[in-house]
Amino acid sequence: MIKNELVDEYFEHLIHARRKDCFDIVDSLLENKIPVETIYTELFQRSLYKVGEYWEKNLISVATEHMATALTENMMIRLQPKIFNIERIGKKAVIACVANEYHQVGAKMIADIFEMYGWDGYFVGANTPFDAMISFIESHKPDTIGLSLSIYYNLPELKITLEKINGKFPETPVIVGGQAFRWGGIDIVQQYHNVDFIPSINSLKNYINKNN
Repeated sequence: MIKNELVDEYFEHLIHARRKDCFDIVDSLLENKIPVETIYTELFQRSLYKVGEYWEKNLISVATEHMATALTENMMIRLQPKIFNIERIGKKAVIACVANEYHQVGAKMIADIFEMYGWDGYFVGANTPFDAMISFIESHKPDTIGLSLSIYYNLPELKITLEKINGKFPETPVIVGGQAFRWGGIDIVQQYHNVDFIPSINSLKNYINKNN
């Protein structure tokens, strides 16, 4: 468990672009044997949710929001050696942001969480063109496909993507999640027998444990 005071301190460093201070906090957590998974869920995720809330309330600019996101991605890269030391179990997940979605850090976190459980997590990028996604899925034959959606107004694009994926890969499980679903849209996901809504990283962990 990471203390609230430390999360608040990290958040302040994050929105003021104090890169070294952010690195120091992450390094201190690693030195104290805090699991990488805990750092993702209790430090990175909580901080980014707070960044989003501040942006929605006009307490920070969009530039600051983008900077905080980019800095978080730098922190995630710092933890990659820990993640890839985990033994592989021979399963694969392809994770993508649907077309017109440019918020990619959440999808990157999903791919990394799969890696933490021994899967090969392939993140194919933001604003992924459907044809490119299909080609990648066909060549890698994943055990799960994951789609991330941050903007509520992109729900129609998600529906189109689910229709096409369901037509091409009807037996492949699909997971869907993201901040867009705070305002609704779960009913779209529930229309498909092979699609699960994953509202949180804890839900993702449960999903992975059931499918390991």
